[in-house]
Amino acid sequence: MLIKKAIILAAGFGKRLLPLTKERPKPLLEIGGKKLIEYSIDLLRENNITEIIINSHYLHEKISEFINKKYPNISLSYEKNILDTGGGILNAMSFFEQKNFFVLNSDTVWTRSYSDDLHKLKEVFNNGNSKAALLLAHKKDSFDKNLSGDFSLDKNNLLNKSSNDYIYTGCQLLNPNIFNLKKEGDIFSMNEIWNDLIAQESLNGCLSSCSFLHATNLEIYNQLIKIKTID
Repeated sequence: MLIKKAIILAAGFGKRLLPLTKERPKPLLEIGGKKLIEYSIDLLRENNITEIIINSHYLHEKISEFINKKYPNISLSYEKNILDTGGGILNAMSFFEQKNFFVLNSDTVWTRSYSDDLHKLKEVFNNGNSKAALLLAHKKDSFDKNLSGDFSLDKNNLLNKSSNDYIYTGCQLLNPNIFNLKKEGDIFSMNEIWNDLIAQESLNGCLSSCSFLHATNLEIYNQLIKIKTID
């Protein structure tokens, strides 16, 4: 399955990283000599996912300035009113032209080693019901030991919420049809979509083999910037 399109979510306020995010949006903070959003862009491009759109809201002009200068071929989806994770994706739906697409959060440090995981996610997506597949990390592999789990994963690669040993990494592969009951402009979280798919036994997932580095809050960010080798 050839997937060429992706959205990077970058609209949030980054409140847990104040005061760093008072004048700079979270995706433009640096770890390991790169801005967070650059890890997302580089991972996608290294895997031939070349049609990228980024949603923005908070300090959107700074994200726009950076992207237009360094990545002029990347599109931007500005939200006048923040639409949450699901609404932000739906707001950019015309960009995907009814094709399956990747979604990346911009606060995970997406190292090159995640390339293998993208391939695994595509396999799980194809071998499942081709509606949605999420990339997970086991809690023991998380740099931030305070993160609670989001999902459980069964032997058939189906997700539920029975024991929640696994953390959602911020990477998912979606079929646009899962948004058919929503309308553009709706404000909603992807959790609404995921919960509906879980009820239908239609939410797939796979486990990442990478260490999960996530800029959760100011304390964790200050620890992450001290790591000498990231990628």
